[in-house]
Amino acid sequence: MTAYRAIAEYSSLSAQQFFEQIVPAQKPIVIRGFAQSWPVVASAKKTPEDFVAYLGQFYKGKKASMVVAPPSANKRFYYNDDMTGINYLSGEERVDLFLLRLLELIDRDVTPAISMQNALTSEILPGLTNENRSDFFSEVEPRLWIGNEGIVSAHYDGSDNLACVVAGRRQFVLFPPEQTCNLYPGPLNFTPAGAPTSLVDFNNPDFERYPLYKHALAQAYSVELGPGDAIFIPMLWWHHVESLEKVNALMNYWWTGSSAPDAVSPSPIDSLNLALLAMRDMTPKQRDAWRCLFDHYLFKQGVDPASYIPKHQHHLLGDLSPQYIEGVKDYFIKKLQK
Repeated sequence: MTAYRAIAEYSSLSAQQFFEQIVPAQKPIVIRGFAQSWPVVASAKKTPEDFVAYLGQFYKGKKASMVVAPPSANKRFYYNDDMTGINYLSGEERVDLFLLRLLELIDRDVTPAISMQNALTSEILPGLTNENRSDFFSEVEPRLWIGNEGIVSAHYDGSDNLACVVAGRRQFVLFPPEQTCNLYPGPLNFTPAGAPTSLVDFNNPDFERYPLYKHALAQAYSVELGPGDAIFIPMLWWHHVESLEKVNALMNYWWTGSSAPDAVSPSPIDSLNLALLAMRDMTPKQRDAWRCLFDHYLFKQGVDPASYIPKHQHHLLGDLSPQYIEGVKDYFIKKLQK
């Protein structure tokens, strides 16, 4: 059995402490009882039927995105065996019918894995957020994820994430970004759900095929959350999530990076793709040379590159107006189109 590292836990934390102390440190934490006062959590702690009935009060008939994986997928939403496609079906369905299906499957021994994913609460359950609001995120729209027992393989997000379990239990396994090479990331441009995914099956790892995964395991963190508990997952931290009960739900907040309300293109992942294209034919020595420039200008591992240049000549190194950003974007778009 793997001896996972423990994630720091808090039982009370103010929004100021969270944004001024926790988020800048970019280390995961758990906030026990984060949403213990929410009515949706109270309903989930009673029975699955009470939880479904509570959500039903807000439903107005709009369909949401759903995924279904057959029993042969072993609850894992993933690639098919030869990586020519994925092992689940996706589409849109009425939320009330989906919730009834969840209840129907509770007493069955063999079931498909079904999940409603990444749904904006204001669109599918208007009014839900008003009764279940966090003072951490008064202006951020939460997203809702509901399903039965299922596995989302390790992946990373391009934004900081606060994920709150509102029904059932979920097991999280986290890895810091520096373990990326030991997790065997899959394709950048063909993914099960939008983000690159580890090719390692964490519940049945093949150490002969993926030997470096042992090094990642030595740096892995894990925690189980119940209704009302929340976890902060920093940007680019790999996370494997397993829903452990027949009815599970999670609400999460993305507020920085590629999911920020004021995010601009190209996104960081777009920039990575562009860099791969631009530097693919360079020699190792040439790439090492470019790493020095990235360290200087982007990662600022030495002197701040803007500190010795007159402010009126900072350009990309300084504070940028929206108009300037749009102009630079247009310039590079036109260059790429030539």
